[in-house]
Amino acid sequence: MRRALTLFCSVALAGLTISAAPAWAAQGRAVIPLSHPLWATPQTKVAEANPASKLSFRVYLAMRDQAGAEAAAQAVSDPSSGAYRQYLTPGQVTDRFAASDATVKSVRDWLSASGFGIGDVPSNRAYVEATGTADQAEKAFGVQLAKYRVDGQVLRAADKELSVPADLAGSVLGVIGVDQASQLLKPDHTDGSPSDVPPTAGFRNAQPCGDYYGQKIDTTDPAYGGQHLPYAPCGYKPGQLRSAYGVDNVGFGGFGTTVAIVDAFASPTLYADAAEYARRNDPSHPLQKWQFAEKIFPTNSEAEPPDRCDAAGWYGEQTLDVEAVHALAPAANILYVGGSDCQDPSLDQALNWIVAGHKADLVSNSYGDSGEDIPASEVRSWNQIMVQAALEGIGMYFSSGDSGDNAAVLGKPSADFPATSSWVTAVGGTSLAIGANGKKIFETGWETGKSVLTNGAYVPGPPGNFTSGSGGGTSVIYDEPFYQRGSVPDTLARQNQNGNHRGRVVPDISTVGDPNTGFLIGQTQTFPDGVYYDQFRIGGTSLSSPVFAGIVAVSDSLDHFHHGFLNPLIYATAKAPSISDVTHVEAAVERVDYANSVDASSGLIVSARKLDYPNLTIHTTAGYDNVTGLGSPNGPAFLFLP
Repeated sequence: MRRALTLFCSVALAGLTISAAPAWAAQGRAVIPLSHPLWATPQTKVAEANPASKLSFRVYLAMRDQAGAEAAAQAVSDPSSGAYRQYLTPGQVTDRFAASDATVKSVRDWLSASGFGIGDVPSNRAYVEATGTADQAEKAFGVQLAKYRVDGQVLRAADKELSVPADLAGSVLGVIGVDQASQLLKPDHTDGSPSDVPPTAGFRNAQPCGDYYGQKIDTTDPAYGGQHLPYAPCGYKPGQLRSAYGVDNVGFGGFGTTVAIVDAFASPTLYADAAEYARRNDPSHPLQKWQFAEKIFPTNSEAEPPDRCDAAGWYGEQTLDVEAVHALAPAANILYVGGSDCQDPSLDQALNWIVAGHKADLVSNSYGDSGEDIPASEVRSWNQIMVQAALEGIGMYFSSGDSGDNAAVLGKPSADFPATSSWVTAVGGTSLAIGANGKKIFETGWETGKSVLTNGAYVPGPPGNFTSGSGGGTSVIYDEPFYQRGSVPDTLARQNQNGNHRGRVVPDISTVGDPNTGFLIGQTQTFPDGVYYDQFRIGGTSLSSPVFAGIVAVSDSLDHFHHGFLNPLIYATAKAPSISDVTHVEAAVERVDYANSVDASSGLIVSARKLDYPNLTIHTTAGYDNVTGLGSPNGPAFLFLP
């Protein structure tokens, strides 16, 4: 589950649309605009916060020259710039743009005088972390904290905008963690629980399914839309994806690059599962111990424990991400960075750690929020991390979402944050048909309609009911970035906008994401007869992002340089053969599932899955579209980008 946001009173500021309301002084205080979650209302309030309850938060510090940092990030990323690929080191970024030591000291002194314990400040001086009680936070930020019901959870929030001393107004970018809005963040594809509980419940593919697309045809069940359908593939293996995307037999395989994967928590069997998966399915490309490293952030024992937030689903997310990156870039190093929990502050801490120390060349992120209903403090802080990544030449890749246009979830179309950030590459999903020879038969946009075979008839009839699909749409908080001008149609850039305003449209590019034409992964799971490793097919843009990151890692290795923030380059070369246009294809597959997810003892469920479901506000078309972006990477032509 992801979450939604509506921001208001907004204008453009350096490509980011956020509240224009200035911080104003009132009795020596300065309000932090839009720091109050819209869902925290008197109607949703259920209780006062316990004054003695513990909480941890971060005060993010404004860069000394945000506009200058963004201009420099554009220059090193734009192939038409004389500064193209002249990346900065982390130290150079800090020296030129980070908050000063004096600013850090003034914020630390204020927090300390307010009674908070002060944590470490990262090397890039991005934030000051503090721990204290709810009562201390109320006094420090001039608010009352309470518990509010939202999306089936009870979360802490303030009753109004946070404020800080007026003399700190120019230093504070935002505050994250006083409320629990970020607890609504989830992985894209499944639910579960954190790392102190057993592995997730087992899942297996039911037969029949094919080793490749079209291998087996269902001739025993009724035709769907006048056609007997091919059974869904059992799950593509690494060699099939490398062949389909043209990254097999090109040497290097990502050698010399490091791909970081950011998720919450850490599966205790992550490396063992990925190594076993490679041994079974890609024996010529084992995952060596030296290729894999982990950085796991410990839970703050003094902080108020977060809710479970369905986090065991992150086990499957981690496994999918690691196995997909290694499948496409088998010689690349993989760095898994696990946040201490599934809240935004923990994930941005993980991202900032990577960027502040340039720990990786590419970062794949398979999580996000449904829509853009995000506290402005979070948007600003994430934006700052992404700008520093671009300055250093680190590519940031985010899944575009798994709910299509989000209308079924939110009641209105919306793109998803953080994929909407102008400084990340948003990766959408496709339905991919790979033939017996390992080559593409076709690739189309991933939007799925489902019809269940019931008493000899498909219910509902074609195209079925929408279930999931590649996230896409037009941002209401980010303006159209420089690299999309002239490439994105006016009708898309102006969707959901006021007047002639043009917004950022996502995704940017796509790879396989449809779980009905998905990837085979292996994971330790909990079955009725015990806990052990098994394999199953999975998908989502949770798959698309690490697949694309793996392809770019191979390109980095072949080209002997790091592409960094890729968007300006791929939009500039979009009409070249480096990117394959993804268009609509009329197709569907037959899928068989175990009713109990593990065996046939409770029966089977047979359904038809329509590919590229048409009844949404986003559509797969020729040229740029808001389901697949520019298209999908086209083998060697993409690998040898200029």
